Amino acid sequence: MDHEKSTSCCCVLDASTYVGFWILKKLLSRGYSVHAAIRKNGESEIEKKIREMEATEARLVVYDVDVLDYQTIVVSLKNCNAVFCCLDSPEGYDEKEVDLEVRGAINVVEACGRTESIEKIVFSSSLTASIWRDNIGTQKDVDEKCWSDQDFCRNKKLWHALAKMLSEKAAWALAMDRRINMVSINPGLIVGPFVAQHNPRPTMSYLKGAAQMYENGVLAYVDVKFLAEVHIRAFEDVSACGRYFCFNQIVNTEEEALKLVESLSPLIPMPPRYENEMQGSEVYEERLRNNKLSKLVEAGSAC
Repeated sequence: MDHEKSTSCCCVLDASTYVGFWILKKLLSRGYSVHAAIRKNGESEIEKKIREMEATEARLVVYDVDVLDYQTIVVSLKNCNAVFCCLDSPEGYDEKEVDLEVRGAINVVEACGRTESIEKIVFSSSLTASIWRDNIGTQKDVDEKCWSDQDFCRNKKLWHALAKMLSEKAAWALAMDRRINMVSINPGLIVGPFVAQHNPRPTMSYLKGAAQMYENGVLAYVDVKFLAEVHIRAFEDVSACGRYFCFNQIVNTEEEALKLVESLSPLIPMPPRYENEMQGSEVYEERLRNNKLSKLVEAGSAC
């Protein structure tokens, strides 16, 4: 890595999202200075924690931003080398939120293009941007070349998938037009400490159609701490490029499904028939591939 961490400054936008908060914490622990850009959505527990951290952490500065107000983004990016763009709706997703997230992504990338110090955007997207279409059950490999089908998502009201797919595509188009170095991370369902309390509605939005994802071998999850590490690795590694699927486990057995439900309790209640013992033994074919991520993680371990 060419950056001196003592002088490198990263912006996390929106730092009050579940993923953004863990990226912020990881950056600070690694010696970076951080601009925590927070969207005003009503003061959440995570936002309260960030503002408390600002009072005692000299390398942390909090900015209030509106992703639909271009100038507030520009202010938060001043003197930053990288932006971790983690847009997520705390209220979950509907058709209106799709448009807001796309417009927000465009504004963030445009602001980066006009900020001379920015070296890279690490754009946090989702596996849902890639897995939804008619023929998913017949496709052998689902990897970073795949995109969800817009019409399919609209017809099935898969608003989370549509928002992530359209916002990521818009970000890529503008980044290429402005010649901005960008990498995207596409995580599976995010799990981790207090996720049911701190990220309930985005979690449930992701899980719409979970049964179909499970039966087609494309339901996967990732621990938020590992996910934060991958985001930072994507910034630090000068060879990182394009999209990266990010997950720890593909859920394709009832045993794995039960583990996932347990990790999301009490957000998702345990099915009655699982209270005493596991039943069923069907195993679904895995279709997701993340070989590209493995190379990035292995390169980081060797450094």
